[in-house]
Amino acid sequence: MCSVGRKKQKQPRDFPFPYHAEIELEITTLTNRGIGLGRVPLPRETSSLSTSPEPESSGAWVVMVPFCLPGERVRARVFRNQKNFSEADLVEVLTASPERIAPPCEFFGRCGGCQYQHFTYDGQLAWKRQQVVELLQHMADIEHPVNPVIGSPEQFGYRSKITPHFQLPRDGQSAEDLPIGFLRQGTRFDIVDVPRCLIATDAINERLHTIRPEVRAKVAAGGYKKGATLLLRDASGTVTTDYDTVVTETVGDLQLHFLARDFFQNNPFILPAFTGYVREQAAASGARHLVDAYCGSGLFALTAASAFEQVQGIEISESSVRFATENAAANDITNATFQAGDASAIFAGLTFPADDTVIIIDPPRKGCDEVFLNQLFDYGPKAVIYVSCDPATQMRDLVHFKTAGYTLTDVQPFDLFPQTRHLECVVTLRR
Repeated sequence: MCSVGRKKQKQPRDFPFPYHAEIELEITTLTNRGIGLGRVPLPRETSSLSTSPEPESSGAWVVMVPFCLPGERVRARVFRNQKNFSEADLVEVLTASPERIAPPCEFFGRCGGCQYQHFTYDGQLAWKRQQVVELLQHMADIEHPVNPVIGSPEQFGYRSKITPHFQLPRDGQSAEDLPIGFLRQGTRFDIVDVPRCLIATDAINERLHTIRPEVRAKVAAGGYKKGATLLLRDASGTVTTDYDTVVTETVGDLQLHFLARDFFQNNPFILPAFTGYVREQAAASGARHLVDAYCGSGLFALTAASAFEQVQGIEISESSVRFATENAAANDITNATFQAGDASAIFAGLTFPADDTVIIIDPPRKGCDEVFLNQLFDYGPKAVIYVSCDPATQMRDLVHFKTAGYTLTDVQPFDLFPQTRHLECVVTLRR
């Protein structure tokens, strides 16, 4: 048989542990992905049967184990050896942390949606703060106090949007048994059937209960050509499953309209405190003008507008600009205008004097790109309020702010996503 052009299959590493080897270790910390990290001594000699060309080694080897807590001693089963660490499944907690509690969700540990249901809420908040401290030191090389994390008023039943998935039946599977839920922990395709999500609002779970048989009936009738992602969006108590529906969310005294598919913060219970803090930090700069550079449908621009003479929202999405403009009018806010900005000239046409302007930025998870940062620094606002859903990329970007002459004055984490590893962080920078 001809093998020309056939790619040689990569052999799995068996150094330093064979597949499914069970080891004991102490968990010393958590990664920013919420996974336990411990170290074990490396053997001085590797097996003569090893297929990996690893030299004789000694020292400590990192092992990652999910659903563990710092200070715990655990038994874990190794399933993959990477170049610099191994990954393992938790088999047994031998010595439990005093912060460990019984997770209320029966799917915790299988469903990949939550990482911290086994962690007391005070423990979650303390650990999330510590992670911001470490990221600030290690990624931005900045020593600065980090405020205690402001927790969510609701630790369960807070999430106002979920997106369950399903795949079409295969291997004789019945549509009646079709899993509809979320990815299994550590996998890319395997779905755990989740009939009720404890971090979603009650209204969403009520609709989820009725939509599941509807989807299965449609699958059985051949109504789907492939698997799909469902949308359940709860806005002010009304749940929609239509991506193109215009929904209304209430934040304090404001009512904001946007498309159900559009990005909007998914914990309405903490939004008044969250947006209020951003407003206070922006106003404390002493600037008379505010620019919201990733304004979306106007959340930060409109909740802060009363503290400024003029507000300008900039957004690449023209549909979001339209909603922001309509939201300003609907809430009788007359000092805020919005414009669609080109990515290569985001501040073009802005007439506010830079030394009397504060800018709010709330970029995507990947952070700010070089083109945007260069434009921001060329404009040179008096202060910047940087809101981020990924403190790691935020701290990476702080290096550029330091170089551009900005000083960090405040770091405030917010827990918009209890029971998960996710965290929002607001930093204030002044020129």
